[in-house]
Amino acid sequence: MPRSFEPYQKKHLSPSFWKLFQPLKKILPETPPLHSRGDRPLKMTFEDQLKALIFFHLEEHVSARHLIQVLKEDDFARVNIAPEDGIGKSSFSEAINNRGLEQLQSVFEKLSNEASNILPRQHAELGQLVAFDGSLIDAVLSMTWADYRKASKKAKTHVGFNLNYAIPTKIFLTDGNGAERPFVSQILSPGQTGVGDRGYQEHDLFDYLQTEGKSFVIRIKANTTKTLVKEHDVKPDSIVFYDAEVLLGTRENNNQTKKSVRLVAYRVDGVDYWIATDRRDLTAEQIAEIYKLRWDIENFFAWWKRHLRVYHLIARSQHGLMVQILGGLITYLLLAIYCYKNHNEPVSIKRVRELRIKIQNELRDSHSSSDPSTFKEQEPYRSYAKT
Repeated sequence: MPRSFEPYQKKHLSPSFWKLFQPLKKILPETPPLHSRGDRPLKMTFEDQLKALIFFHLEEHVSARHLIQVLKEDDFARVNIAPEDGIGKSSFSEAINNRGLEQLQSVFEKLSNEASNILPRQHAELGQLVAFDGSLIDAVLSMTWADYRKASKKAKTHVGFNLNYAIPTKIFLTDGNGAERPFVSQILSPGQTGVGDRGYQEHDLFDYLQTEGKSFVIRIKANTTKTLVKEHDVKPDSIVFYDAEVLLGTRENNNQTKKSVRLVAYRVDGVDYWIATDRRDLTAEQIAEIYKLRWDIENFFAWWKRHLRVYHLIARSQHGLMVQILGGLITYLLLAIYCYKNHNEPVSIKRVRELRIKIQNELRDSHSSSDPSTFKEQEPYRSYAKT
């Protein structure tokens, strides 16, 4: 039977860790059960696996060996994170590379929905905005499935990032050569506006999204052939210098859009941006604003990689890598909820470091008393490190 998540049934307690973990308490009972493939009971339940992945990312462990060592030697990790009978390297590897993917996907989707109900909505006047982009992951040569180049292996994540709440919402994994455009329709839901860079320019895609009731704000190449349908006025003092209804591509090359699109062009710091969209309900300046928000997904990738160590491999199989990435996304969502609830601000490394130090301080206090009522709320660690 899985261990209870009630924190005060633990020997060594950290109220801050369980405060971070709290949003999962109502999600886990709805998660598909994880069963053993044989007659023997699981050495690592899904709950154990989930907590180990969160602990791995929160504490910035750099390898599976490092994590397993901590699960054996650290009092808090041994009692609160590791399976009751401990976990060895082979059992941990078997669990990560073969189990838990369906359950983690379910937790990620439910937690993302929960976060959107908790976090404040930004840019509501611009609609439901989802940026999409791909990110390469350095692999090792033994990961034969991760094709990229000769003597080089990489995998690629395809991520949907909700710009209204600054959280990831969808994730797909391919080899490093995996095309990004086919995932756009899977990432977007009807009524949402997808935001992408020039790598997502595909005229058939623009037609297809409109038939699905999904909108787009996508940068295109400046030299794309444009057939003018109707030109709109632009403000003389605006960054926008072009606003028109056009057909993109040419009939001769069989790549012309069947449906016209709105094309907005603006200039910032001497750089021209040409944006194709079907959003005709907004001003040209608002279209420019939406595209500039796309940089939020770039900032997310940079922060996520740097501060949660999400690409330090603890698995070699495609299944195991997806398990690891989902664990990193879930950790990020928990931190986003935690920082908003406790500090009314977005995720920052300053708050993550404070949380890590509070957990360690509370664990030291727990050695002097086994009575949960003696825990005192710690003053936040005052760090002014740059994010």
